[in-house]
Amino acid sequence: MTGADEFTIIRDLMAPLAHHPGARRLADDGAILAASSGMELAVTKDMMIEGVHFLADDPAELVARKLLRTNLSDLAAMGAQPCAYLLGFASDGRRERTWLEDFAGGLAHDQEVYGISLLGGDTVAAEGGLLTLSITAFGEVPAGISCARERAREGDVVAVTGTIGDAALGLLVSTGALRGLGNAVETRLVSRYRLPQPRVSSGVALRGVVHGAIDISDGLLADASHLATASGVAMELAVEAIPYSEAATQAIRRDPALRDRALSGGDDYELLVTLAPGDVPRARSIARRCGTPLTAIGRCRKGSGVTLLDVQGSPVGIVDAGWRHSVLAAGPFDNGPLKSRA
Repeated sequence: MTGADEFTIIRDLMAPLAHHPGARRLADDGAILAASSGMELAVTKDMMIEGVHFLADDPAELVARKLLRTNLSDLAAMGAQPCAYLLGFASDGRRERTWLEDFAGGLAHDQEVYGISLLGGDTVAAEGGLLTLSITAFGEVPAGISCARERAREGDVVAVTGTIGDAALGLLVSTGALRGLGNAVETRLVSRYRLPQPRVSSGVALRGVVHGAIDISDGLLADASHLATASGVAMELAVEAIPYSEAATQAIRRDPALRDRALSGGDDYELLVTLAPGDVPRARSIARRCGTPLTAIGRCRKGSGVTLLDVQGSPVGIVDAGWRHSVLAAGPFDNGPLKSRA
């Protein structure tokens, strides 16, 4: 961080975000956080690195909001109501105070939107390194009814909130790999890439109704595989049932090869859930009240793996099934094309 020391940044920019009583205005090196009566704490942690999860010229405010929202999406998949978070900030030594002010402003904006507070964290500077950010987020969920990946059951319907693929296509637009769609379509796609919409209200409202749940960060097919593996079931997904936005539909219509990218590219931050067939109408009504559609896209079967089926029920091949992580001897681009999540 240039032009400002750690304690000045904490005092001026971070302490105003720490309104949770347990944060003690960041006067201590720790915080106190207790669950409400009858509730359990849900905890999640995500990291973002420049050049891997966001672009170098992405606005600081949107980087901050994306960082927070990706964590809130994980809490949503657990059916947890967000309450507080810890921030890790490893600067590359090139950030001016104005960038940091915009970053803190982005956090402040979404704290208001989601009713969450900073508890504390740590800041370091690594000259010549990569800007690395992390959040550990806390939420509350009634004891014993949190959603979990291992709870999908044979015979369950597989359903997804919202639409799939906008963010993956938005990354292509942002990097110049996808052009000619028109300003309105490209703006829509880029906005979904830069600013996820975590389904917090849907996740909270659907707990006790859905069985298994996961947020879609690595791509629909990859996260369906994670959910199926954790639950010991197979999933069959109908390719024609998968919901796309009008913007994504236009892009795929123009270039059908983009369908694979939409299904595997990740960063949707929608919820993929399983539930009993008889509960689908109720779940759809709940999701609709929360402002997002819920679309049935498949079934859980006996077996393992995920199969994509066409309208005749035949398997559909796909080039890339989704994002995979490598942590051994890997640089920021060693996992393939720039992705927006690790």
